[in-house]
This record gives sequence, structure tokens and C-alpha cells, in this order.
Amino acid sequence: MNYVSVGEVNYVLAQVNFGRLLAPLDSPRLADFAAALEPVNALADAAPGFVWRLQTEDGNATAVGGFEEDATEVGGGILINMSVWESIEALGAYVYDDAHVGVLRRRREWFSQMKDAYMALWWIPRGHVPTVGEAEDRIKYLRAHGPTPHAFTFRQHFPAPDSGDIELMRSPADWTCPA
Repeated sequence: MNYVSVGEVNYVLAQVNFGRLLAPLDSPRLADFAAALEPVNALADAAPGFVWRLQTEDGNATAVGGFEEDATEVGGGILINMSVWESIEALGAYVYDDAHVGVLRRRREWFSQMKDAYMALWWIPRGHVPTVGEAEDRIKYLRAHGPTPHAFTFRQHFPAPDSGDIELMRSPADWTCPA
């Protein structure tokens, strides 16, 4: 993992989101989504503040399993996206970039609508690599307790533990779900 040192910051931001595919990833229904994966992942990899993302040793970001409790028998299974960023602002700049938003706007074509939280953010010590199990625990916690310093959302987030601040923060007005 390549980390960029930024002052005395000891924490970086982990994020996870997952979805239930409406069809197998190699199906015609998901062809546009599958074609967008590599360019969108490359955009993330090159984004300022990007640190790491979940993928297999051979670079496959779609072959990692997890969130089995949220799977259904219908569709193409669960797809997990997990990454680490220097700050919530860096992650937000990537998420709300036009190229990524264009894909987000089409997510209902490819993923079933989720009733419960399917995305969580949390702070991790610099150098820690989050696991899928850890991400599952954060999602479960968020579902049970709402946004707290342990697991939070873009809309309601908390500063890094070493910031000296513990107040709930609200996202900028332009950080709204584009879908």
C-alpha cells in the first residue's frame, strides 16, 4: 500500500459500499456497468488523496466476496467497493466528480434498491488495511445505531480521532445522492 504523508495526520478514511447485482456481471444487462468499471477505478486510483482499494492480487475488484446476509437468490450476487482516502473531502471530490456521478446515476439499472444502509465510512489508523469483515461490522453498526464516530455517512460524518473535534458534521449541500 502506498501512503502519502500529510503532516501529522495519523488516521485515514475507510469507505465501503456494496450492492446486489440485478444480473450476473457478465450478462448483457450489466454490459455498460462492466465496461465502466476499469475507467472509474482508474479515476479513483489517480485521484488526489486516494490511498488504497480492495481488489484481488491480480487486480480484480469484483471477485471479493462478503455481505452474504444481504444477498438474495435473485440476481447476480453482491459487489463490494472498499477504499481508503486521506480525507472525507478527497473521497467526496472523487465520488462527486462528473465521470463517477455519470455511473452512479445509472445504478438502479444494475443494482437492486437497498432498504438498509449499504455504505459506511470510518477512520482507521494510517497503515491499517481494512477487511471485508470489518466493513460488514461497520455497516451492521451503522444500521443499528445510526451515524456515530464508529461508523458514519457522507451526509453525517465525524472528524478524524486525532483532530481534537468530536462534533457531528454535515456534508456540503452539493454532496447529495445523484441517483
